[in-house]
Order: sequence, then C-alpha cells, then structure tokens
Amino acid sequence: MRKLPAFFCAIILVLSLIILPQGAIAASSSFVTSTFESKSLKGEDFTNQNLQLAEFTKVNLEDAKFNDSDLRGAVFNGVNAEGANFSGVDMSDGLVYVTSFNNTDLSNAIFRDAIMLRTTFKNANVEGADFTFAVLDSEQVNQLCKNASGVNPVTNASTRQSLGCP
Repeated sequence: MRKLPAFFCAIILVLSLIILPQGAIAASSSFVTSTFESKSLKGEDFTNQNLQLAEFTKVNLEDAKFNDSDLRGAVFNGVNAEGANFSGVDMSDGLVYVTSFNNTDLSNAIFRDAIMLRTTFKNANVEGADFTFAVLDSEQVNQLCKNASGVNPVTNASTRQSLGCP
C-alpha cells in the first residue's frame, strides 16, 4: 500500500502537464540575428580571434584579415570577402553561401565538412587548404583544381585530393 501515494503523485503530475497550459518559450530577436549584419568591415583585423559560430550576413569584408582565426561553424551569407586574408583559419562545419572569395588568401585554411555553395573563388590562393568533405558547386571545384596544390600543415590533407581533383 505504500506505493499508492507515489502512484497518485505521478498521475497528478501527468494530468497537470496535460491540462495546465504551458508557457511558450520563444527566442528573442538577438538569438536569430547575425553577429555582424549589413555592415562594412572593410580592412578590419580579426587575426587570431575565436569567432566560432559567428554569423556574417551581407557584410563587406573586403581586405579584412582573419589569419589563424577559429571560424568553426561560422556562417557567411552574401558576404564580399574579396582580397581578404583567411590564411590558416579553421572554418570546419561552416556555412558559406553567395560569398565572394575572389582574390582571397585561403592558404592552409581548413574547410572540412563546410557547405560552400554559390560562392566564387576566382584567383583565390588555396595552397595547402583542406576541403575534405566540403560541399562546393562543381564549377567552383573545377576552377579551384586549376591552381590547387600543397598539403595542409594541420590536417596533412592534400588540397587536390580534398577537392577531388583529377
């Protein structure tokens, strides 16, 4: 008979969860907006910074410096990063969409498991970059393979092999 009170408590708890309305949990706008949005950060220096999960939306990052920064899980959406320096960055698991990496230094960068669609890499330096399991448009892979060379000093992955170059 001692188990009876525990049984009634469990029933009351279940009924209260079902019958009583629960408050909605909503994210505030600060949780859904980008870290950097619709700004000009031309020439800014982000060297050696921890920018994990940072979001850059419609940002001008022309000639910015990200050397050796941690950009794991970062999002670049509609970004102009022409002439920027991303040498040695780790952008594993990142999302890059409609972004220009034209004339950008991506040497020794890590893009493992990143999704990089509708992004341009015209004249980008990808020597030693690691694109293992990254998702890129086939046109961009073909363009990158023309100048791909080197081995990433951190992951030991061949740039050409990580891109799937012939």
